[in-house]
Amino acid sequence: MLYGLALFASCLLLAWPLSRYMAWVFSPTSRGRFDSWLERLVGEGAVASQDWRRYASSLVVFNALMFALVFLVLVFQHRLPLNPDAKPGLEPSLAFHTAISFATNTNLQHYSGEQSLSYFSQVVGLSWLQFVSAATGLGALAAIARALGPSRSVGNFYRDLLRGSLLLLLPISVGFASVLVLLGVPMTLDGAAVAHTLEGTTQTIARGPVAGMLAIKQLGTNGGGFFGPNSTHPFENPSQLTNALSNVAILLLPMASVWMFGRLIGRIRHATVIFGVMAVLFLVTAVGALHFEAQPNLAASSVVDQGLGNLEGKELRVGAGPGAFWAVSTTATSNGSVAAMHDSLSPLGGLTALAGMWLNVSFGGVGVGMINMFLYVVVAVFIAGLMVGRTPEYLGRKIETREMKIAALALLLHPLLILGGTALFAATPWGVHSVANPGSHGFSEILYEMSSAAANNGSGFEGLGDNTVPWNTLTGVWMFLGRYLPIVLPLAIAGFLAEKKVVPETAGTFRTDTPLFGFLLLGSVLLLGGLLFLPAAVLGPIAEHLGMLGAR
Repeated sequence: MLYGLALFASCLLLAWPLSRYMAWVFSPTSRGRFDSWLERLVGEGAVASQDWRRYASSLVVFNALMFALVFLVLVFQHRLPLNPDAKPGLEPSLAFHTAISFATNTNLQHYSGEQSLSYFSQVVGLSWLQFVSAATGLGALAAIARALGPSRSVGNFYRDLLRGSLLLLLPISVGFASVLVLLGVPMTLDGAAVAHTLEGTTQTIARGPVAGMLAIKQLGTNGGGFFGPNSTHPFENPSQLTNALSNVAILLLPMASVWMFGRLIGRIRHATVIFGVMAVLFLVTAVGALHFEAQPNLAASSVVDQGLGNLEGKELRVGAGPGAFWAVSTTATSNGSVAAMHDSLSPLGGLTALAGMWLNVSFGGVGVGMINMFLYVVVAVFIAGLMVGRTPEYLGRKIETREMKIAALALLLHPLLILGGTALFAATPWGVHSVANPGSHGFSEILYEMSSAAANNGSGFEGLGDNTVPWNTLTGVWMFLGRYLPIVLPLAIAGFLAEKKVVPETAGTFRTDTPLFGFLLLGSVLLLGGLLFLPAAVLGPIAEHLGMLGAR
């Protein structure tokens, strides 16, 4: 418990000053040499102001092009350089799934990196996507904040993309990667090493440019591992120190994004209320996971001494507690990297990880977590307006029918993708034949995979045989819809609000910077984002937990 609180406090201390720099990076008034260089190199279109429609279309088109480019890299990697171990090209459905997974900041991996991908694919393809996909989310949040703030200007997508990538993500990733190299994480372009053991056998040890990919994987809430076991692999996570630093990196930018939003709209107290709601959601699930994983595994309690908690599936260099805290951090922030086998979490421990993806706002992904919470803010303000009998207003703009329809559509999309996909695969051979465990746990494996894809998370209950054409295709489409519609629709809301006349605040205005609004916002998240998933939770992890109690 103290371990988790110490990491959380460290992120709190670091996120505040970092948010100042982030606000400068995305400020509409922070023009300098970088913008002059960008304008000379690319043209005026790279810095000229866009409305929300042009911003959204630029975002989607750019992301579609980078998906297509990386898809070709993966299919033809055997013909490209930096392939010392002669890896063949990926099968088309797997290449489709992998390219769209990294383009959407999901990094859901149906392959083992060290066995399937060349260094060129890992560095030039996937690591590049991890930078620009994270910058896309940050830029979209900044665009919404600028539209709602004093400037009322959405900004320019390409300016946000380049400033976010080159002025924010690249410098801190280089610094973090340098620290990781000093702590024992490999960074080399040499091929796999061949070792001769004392028993006289030969062992092939995969390696590569791990530290560089690891840094942006954590800082950008990407989560894609260089190795199949992800951060349980000793080359990605050699020690308790690298484990702690990586966990801080996972939470840092999502936390700072909330403060950046408050600075850009000029309402820090409002951001404080939102941050408080996110912190409550995160800490409740973290305490729950730590408690559940500190208990013995009921399935093995009669044959194995479990005085240290549920160590099944835990990396012993890390331990049960830090492994459980990482599971919450990675699902609360849509990071998706793992330092424990999530399929081996206790049923209720697995439920805390699922809850983070279902709510998708307890800090969430870089930029997009705050965007998702913005939708709940709109709903909470609208409900408050109905309660007091006046037109709801947010930051001086009236929220009307058009904005509420868009917000409702965006919020309902998330459970529709998760529950609809789960129902389809749980009722057909596509899913039934891919689960390793029958009954409620097998259902949870399908439910987790759909939740991970729709929430752009990327972690998984890896008892699932998911590298099939149906899984690759459907989860690829789900990742696309779950990424871009929840970005474009809030952009539309912000764009419409920016066009409206600002209404002066009066004594009857419902304030959004008070504890009362915080309770209303928390209730909106739990009622709209949580209760919809309760039946699925009962069929999966809760039924499994009750079954284990009955067996004992």
